[in-house]
Amino acid sequence: MSTVFNFTFVPWFRSVAPYIHTHRGKTFVVGLAGEAIAAGKLQNIAQDLALIQSMGVKIVLVHGFRPQVNEQLAAKGHEAKYSHGIRITDEVALDSAQEAAGQLRYEIEAAFSQGLPNTPMAGSTVRVISGNFITARPVGVVDGVDFKHSGLVRKVDAAGIRRTLDFGAMVLMSPFGFSPTGEAFNLTMEEVATSVAISLQADKLIFLTEIPGIRIDSELPESEDNPIDTELPLDAAEKLLASLPPPQKPTDTAFYLQHCVKACKAGVERNHILPFALDGSLLLEVYVHDGVGTMVIDEKLESLREASVDDIGGILQLIEPFERDGTLVKRDRTEIERDIHQYTVVEHDGVIFGCAALYPYPEARTAEMAALTVSPQSQSQGDGERILKHIEHRAKAIGLESIFVLTTRTMHWFLKRGFQQVNPDWLPEARKRKYNWDRKSQVLVKKI
Repeated sequence: MSTVFNFTFVPWFRSVAPYIHTHRGKTFVVGLAGEAIAAGKLQNIAQDLALIQSMGVKIVLVHGFRPQVNEQLAAKGHEAKYSHGIRITDEVALDSAQEAAGQLRYEIEAAFSQGLPNTPMAGSTVRVISGNFITARPVGVVDGVDFKHSGLVRKVDAAGIRRTLDFGAMVLMSPFGFSPTGEAFNLTMEEVATSVAISLQADKLIFLTEIPGIRIDSELPESEDNPIDTELPLDAAEKLLASLPPPQKPTDTAFYLQHCVKACKAGVERNHILPFALDGSLLLEVYVHDGVGTMVIDEKLESLREASVDDIGGILQLIEPFERDGTLVKRDRTEIERDIHQYTVVEHDGVIFGCAALYPYPEARTAEMAALTVSPQSQSQGDGERILKHIEHRAKAIGLESIFVLTTRTMHWFLKRGFQQVNPDWLPEARKRKYNWDRKSQVLVKKI
């Protein structure tokens, strides 16, 4: 084994450990698009899900079958029909859906049963259990369109799913539901996964999809200047969704976003849109800090928000010990009063537990994040990262390309979160004139 491998693997594995601890015992609902299976991605996805489960995560897997049903219909000479983004399920389509679901469940169970030596599944035991956990109702007639055997989720047997998960099994669900009279309804994978996540109050809802996520500007094509927005606060997601046309197909921006917003508003705090085309996207999203897709996150306005004049006293009380020991530069009340609207604060039960200020330099397309402070009582709970993400979104919203910090003691915290050290000469001219050369603060920059 090479020395280079040792020096890269060990730090990487240590960096993953906190996420392993964080997610142990949590419940993830994973919606797997049928297109991923059609594209031959099932084997690797199964291996990644088995690995995640082995680290203590409870998994509900909901598979889709859109292309498989269309293939069955084509073989029968029958046309696939859609309206409002939902399949119109006549008798032929219902038979095709049942055939496709049976075949896919067989393939999925087989994928989780493999344990060949020298493969990621070696030594693994993944019990996959399915069941009639969904009670459904018909879509009915909408805008004059009869959806026939297409249905919607009426009820989820959350208690039954939890008992199965507690048994140590992975729950596998097809997008089917049954009425109390035993009538079968064809559902959508997206609605089933969302309804199950809400009923379980899952820790994560994850969609493995055809799209890479949601871009910073959803109206512009892919480019280096228009990357994936890795973290989208709920309020911003709602505004974006309201500005988009109703989705008709899975590649429409609003298609998966609408389900993420619905789940987020109903209490599922982390909702992800990931590309199945990227090998290992599940692992990269769950165990790497920045992830690879888009996460719609519920940031409660009462706990993470922009500051007001009523917060001045709390901010002063928070930063005073850090000013006293030299971690922060001294700021007087007048300065904070003048700049209060530049501050973001974290508040719990009326007490300020964290803060940071954003000072833009528009001419240089950058901004300084200053006075980032988290109370010792709530450190290691993620408040610092939440503030950083909020500051990044504020900077993006005003068209900036980077943020920078000056620090003497916390350089490594910023380096771990994507900042890079630069020479003080990099600073915008207006900020360089105020740089304290005696203090010798390190300058770190992050592109956003």
